[in-house]
Amino acid sequence: MTYGKRTLIAVDQLLNTLLGGWPDETLSSRCYRWARDGVRAWPRRVVDGLFFWQREHCKSSYESEKCGRQLPPELRNRGTV
Repeated sequence: MTYGKRTLIAVDQLLNTLLGGWPDETLSSRCYRWARDGVRAWPRRVVDGLFFWQREHCKSSYESEKCGRQLPPELRNRGTV
């Protein structure tokens, strides 16, 4: 992962935290969970619209979070402990 992408993820996580979310989750992932859980759908539409060149940006961000792709390799999910 490039330095620029890591920096953008950090800014995204900071923004999510400032808006009351979990500090290690991106705002995009949170927007996907809101839509999935029926809380509110409009934030996902807005964020997906901002990333118009990426199909289902919020969903892919959520899936990336679940897999720990933003983490260093030694901290990613590797099955049981």
